[in-house]
Amino acid sequence: MSAVTTDQRSVAPQRTSITRTRVFALPEVRWAAAALVLFLIALPLQLAGAPAWLRGPLYAAVYVAGGWEPGWAGLQALREKTLDVDLLMVVAALGAAAIGQVMDGGLLIVIFATSGALEALATARTQDSIRGLLDLTPSTATRLGPDGAEDVVPAEDLVVGDVVLVRPGELLAADGHVVDGASDVDQASITGEPLPAAKTIGDEVFAGTMNGAGVLRVEVSRDPHDSVVARIVAMVEEASETKAPTQLFIEKIEQRYSVGMVTVTVAVFLLPLLWGADLTGALLRAMTFMIVASPCAVVLATMPPLLSAIANAGRHGVLVKSAVVMEQLGRVEQVALDKTGTLTEGAPTVTDIRPATAGVSEHQLLAWAAAVEHASEHPLGRAVVEAARRDGVPLSPVEQFDATPGAGVAGVVDGAPTAVCSPARVDFALPDEVAAAVHDLEARGHTVVVVLRAGVPVGTIGIADRLRPDARAAVHQLAAVTAAPPMLVTGDNPAVAQHIGAQVGLTDIRAGLLPQHKVAAIRAAQADGRTVLAIGDGVNDAPALTAADIGVAMGRAGADLTLDAADAVVVRDELATVPAALVLSRRARRIVVQNLVIAAVFIGCLVLWDLLGTLPLPLGVLGHEGSTVIVGLNGLRMLRRSAWSASAD
Repeated sequence: MSAVTTDQRSVAPQRTSITRTRVFALPEVRWAAAALVLFLIALPLQLAGAPAWLRGPLYAAVYVAGGWEPGWAGLQALREKTLDVDLLMVVAALGAAAIGQVMDGGLLIVIFATSGALEALATARTQDSIRGLLDLTPSTATRLGPDGAEDVVPAEDLVVGDVVLVRPGELLAADGHVVDGASDVDQASITGEPLPAAKTIGDEVFAGTMNGAGVLRVEVSRDPHDSVVARIVAMVEEASETKAPTQLFIEKIEQRYSVGMVTVTVAVFLLPLLWGADLTGALLRAMTFMIVASPCAVVLATMPPLLSAIANAGRHGVLVKSAVVMEQLGRVEQVALDKTGTLTEGAPTVTDIRPATAGVSEHQLLAWAAAVEHASEHPLGRAVVEAARRDGVPLSPVEQFDATPGAGVAGVVDGAPTAVCSPARVDFALPDEVAAAVHDLEARGHTVVVVLRAGVPVGTIGIADRLRPDARAAVHQLAAVTAAPPMLVTGDNPAVAQHIGAQVGLTDIRAGLLPQHKVAAIRAAQADGRTVLAIGDGVNDAPALTAADIGVAMGRAGADLTLDAADAVVVRDELATVPAALVLSRRARRIVVQNLVIAAVFIGCLVLWDLLGTLPLPLGVLGHEGSTVIVGLNGLRMLRRSAWSASAD
């Protein structure tokens, strides 16, 4: 019998524990919460007719709590000769209070304070996740001296050429090459491969990956600060910065609007005075202009449909992190899909059982393999045992169990020596029938193990990462919605990628990619002028999700950094909800356009009335609030279940 074996025993890596910034540790959140609480106390008092001396101090506290930070920031911007909308809104709120509209000004303050708090919280969460990614690598490593002496040193002190000892279940501290030993290494955090990869002398390994049951000696080939994990962190930060041009564009629009509104308001106040108007009348006209020209209706024209669409998508398992993302989803022109955990379920499953000996059934072959694999911790072994349990196959006890890293597992089952191993580890020529089965399964992208009884091959078992049931339909829907076929970007081997791509109808397949290669593929599509949506689930997908215009994470098994780097999360791992969300976004954008037209007509008419005639303040307030109500109710139509149903069809 061949002493064949291998249990590439793998200790499953634990998800990195990320220390998150406490919500109320952020000053923006504390001030916004204080402003909101004070407003909710003052408003009922006003509606109940409480005296001004009672509600007035409360409203004043609202203005101070929610307005001092944006006001101070606006004053600092003025020193740089920049006028931003935050300061303008504070001035508008004070102007409203000056003409008796204290509650309207307070509401404006609360809205802007809350928006600033949410932005600060999102920034803190991203920074927390980037810091947490660095925890994928251990803080120490066992360095071997020339005489073999072991020395535990900080991981950052390793240099190129050092040899480190990696024991079973340990994380690798640096990128390098194996110089001695054999083991399996779970490198899903880097390449996205669902199964541990067998590593032996000469093979490359990466920092942050998990060693299996064997002992490895690894020669460091890169400085720890230049490891793949470190580069992932750098790429996430770099990709985040590439969004800055959009922010600069928004700031330019904000600057022009602010300057224009202030200029016109001052003119509305001063010009009548030059013609002899009284001070009170000129001030009233200017403050009325400030109110009716306020962008509240425009803001509400955009937010209700997008926020309603976010709520609707959330009910159906898609969490969109902001209204900006929901609006951008409707502009997607190209989709980049990861394989493992996105198109597939991310867990190995037995797909084929092929007996090769007369009188041996599939049931019997699975029973022998599961019996000897029962003591194994390798993912392939667990898949075989799970298949036996699912089919109700009883397991015989195993004796003399032996697992050799890089070789296989073996033992005595029902009185006969039994082994389960990779075809490459069999040290004799396989029978034609077995060899044909191995070739066929591997050509279809399966991992194959051979079962031997008393040294004789009795069959093969094919194991693969199972395709999601809705993957093919989702790919076709994405192609229809974006008018472009999605591309597959994966770290898995080309044979598996081609097989999966053929099953779901993909033709643009990029396989064997490290994180930086995925980012390059996405940026190439962006360079062609396309808006790119990336979908993934692993830590290795985080740079691609951040580099893309929109990143979507599969949430059930997604890594922390990926979930935080993503702009949207598919909570139930239903890939078909992604094209439905794209269509929902396009419906929301159409309603946004409708609302903007309504808001523009109302604001334009009211402003012209105030400038060319005499617009009574109550009528100006009524028109302003009326347009707000109309566009708000129109936007709430996106909350209806029919809005999602139409998107999913």
